[in-house]
Amino acid sequence: MSSSNADRRFHRPTGSEPWERPAPADRCARSEAIERRVAAAAGRIADPDLRRLLEGTLPNTLDTTIVEGGTPERPDTFVVTGDIEAMWLRDSTAQVWPYLSSVRDDPGLDRLIRGVIGRQARQVVLDPYANAFLAGEDPSEWARDETEMRPGVHERKWEPDSLQAFLRLSAGYWRASGSLLPFDAAWRDAFRLVLRTLRVEQRLEGAGPYRFERPDGDATDRVPRGGRGAPTRPNGMVHGAFRPSDDASTLPLNVPVNLALAAALDGVAPLAAATGERAGATAADTLGRDIRAAVARDATVRVGGGTIWAYEVDGLGGRVLMDDANAPSLLSLPALGACAPGDPTYLATRRWLLSPANPWWFRGTAADGVGSPHTGPRRAWPIALAMRGLTASSDAERLAAIRQLGATHAGTFLAHESFDVDDPRQFTRPWFAWANSLVGGLLERAALDGLLA
Repeated sequence: MSSSNADRRFHRPTGSEPWERPAPADRCARSEAIERRVAAAAGRIADPDLRRLLEGTLPNTLDTTIVEGGTPERPDTFVVTGDIEAMWLRDSTAQVWPYLSSVRDDPGLDRLIRGVIGRQARQVVLDPYANAFLAGEDPSEWARDETEMRPGVHERKWEPDSLQAFLRLSAGYWRASGSLLPFDAAWRDAFRLVLRTLRVEQRLEGAGPYRFERPDGDATDRVPRGGRGAPTRPNGMVHGAFRPSDDASTLPLNVPVNLALAAALDGVAPLAAATGERAGATAADTLGRDIRAAVARDATVRVGGGTIWAYEVDGLGGRVLMDDANAPSLLSLPALGACAPGDPTYLATRRWLLSPANPWWFRGTAADGVGSPHTGPRRAWPIALAMRGLTASSDAERLAAIRQLGATHAGTFLAHESFDVDDPRQFTRPWFAWANSLVGGLLERAALDGLLA
């Protein structure tokens, strides 16, 4: 594993030409273990365009988004999301997730991911309500937001999936490596703060401290009731103000986020116990059970003869029926370990959300898929197409998702944020590393399973 120094300029995809990987010396970071995986999977893909898509997407995070620092004993890795030079807890976890299975094969890659965990822990301690952070303490472009902005915070949108992502990466690394190296006193401080914040945002003892308003912001940035969110009856789920899309929630209790959070709490509990945080491990287990019980009680609805999960609820009987492309989404739940692929409620929900009943599912002449209010009507997201492939129950459905991804990258050989379902040349965000990691991971798995030969 080799990496650039911290002052190297990022190699930016432009979206106006096919992506060519930077020369090895110009890559932000390089892992021989990942290069071997890319070569092995590419060698099992017959279609040259799908092969090139894999070769562009799977290593894209390493190629373009990594800034390493710190020391060998205490590494520090900052991961930009792509064309916004800030680090999201959610995005950075998804960006490096496909690399976890190689940490035992590459000490440098192991150090890089330990650096991500260490950086995330410090970000959580800086502000557990923030979703995105800066590399330094320069003023954020959102410094005028009416919330408690702190130096080093890029954006302070309270999205419980941010803390879910921190817990998930920590547990995922521990399972993959067997190492406790990153889980030092700083990590334990962050873990305890996560639990306290989640308990406060269950709001069982009254409203929490968070509020958010953005002067002159878009409608998707406006949190109701003076920045505190719509009324609820607290039920054990964790309240949030924003969705994984960074759009304001309609109702504060997001169902897929809470289910993914419960899974992350389950996953981190044994890690916490291994670090000596036995009280925290017990608290994580209890919180996960509270969330699942509340979802089962308040977040399902009968539709068309089946029971499905709502997307958002308020505990008062209000429900929002939809799915959003950004994960955690209802579609993504098995991929996040939040339910079994064959769970009857999941299967009924999946059928519903991959149909015109979901107001954010679109069919066009080029593709069909789930989109988001974040990008507007008639735009599908490669993230959702990749999740459809990763959660498919048949090879035929997995291949259908892959073919759509191969047909909609607009000749760039990278994944984008969204694209027009009738004209994929109309897309948003040419450099969106989270989507690239998901697409690359799907293509690698399908290739190794022999589906693309």
